[in-house]
Amino acid sequence: MDDVLAVTKSQLVNEIKKLGLSEGQTVMLHASVKSIGHIVGSPRTILEALFEILTSRGTLMMLVGWEDNPYSIFGASFQDDIDKWPEKKRQTFYDTCPTFDPEYSRSDIREMGILTEYLRTYPGSIRSRHPLGYAAVGKLAQYVLKDQQWQYREGSGSPLEKLCDVGGKVLLLGSPTGKVTLLHFAENLADIPNKKTVHYKMPIIQNGDRVWKGFEEYDFINGIVPWPEDYFKSIVDEYIEKGNGVQGTVGMAECHFFDAKDLNNFGVNWMERNFRCLEDRE
Repeated sequence: MDDVLAVTKSQLVNEIKKLGLSEGQTVMLHASVKSIGHIVGSPRTILEALFEILTSRGTLMMLVGWEDNPYSIFGASFQDDIDKWPEKKRQTFYDTCPTFDPEYSRSDIREMGILTEYLRTYPGSIRSRHPLGYAAVGKLAQYVLKDQQWQYREGSGSPLEKLCDVGGKVLLLGSPTGKVTLLHFAENLADIPNKKTVHYKMPIIQNGDRVWKGFEEYDFINGIVPWPEDYFKSIVDEYIEKGNGVQGTVGMAECHFFDAKDLNNFGVNWMERNFRCLEDRE
């Protein structure tokens, strides 16, 4: 146990400040708790450190998703697969699948990490209405998350666009550079042909009734184009190589701090430059 780093709240505050986080900012967080080290207290200590820096004037948001959502459980093709099931099996699935409730449904900690559930249940937390949506705490939480659109949830009017509009930031605390959710907004904006889309249904409450609502969006799981590598990682790594953002260490974790709008614009340009080459090869 001698080599285990015990990370205190005061240490978190000091080291996160060095990355550039400051009072009043609006920031989207991606965090790998285990990569930071042994947190004195619990993962909630990380949130407490962030809010100490941001104060009541700031806002913290995370993509939290939904633990029981069938899209993540069965994969991007689940709707096509279910439609092929025998009628009785398909109806049993539709009848028994849990209903998404923004107030009570747990975050998808398997995909998004345990800190998402800590933020979802943090005092004053607000959650967007989409089953694959966000939670936020702070001054602009209501503005950023209000009425997240059902269709093309990361496009125009989305929490990601609002993050850019308010001069927001992206903070990676030990999270891989390929996990920057903001670039889904870039995927929506990029002017490239034949972007792949997906269609799926999820059970939600609408006007007091349980309904299986249909959704349409770009293919965020498999990518909007056939590309040999993790293009989110390629984009962010190139952005860093060009001298953008701030890098540092928090606990034992390699961390990054970016301007959301600048990174998103870089992502749009990168996609348009590289993905158009695919069409030229055909």
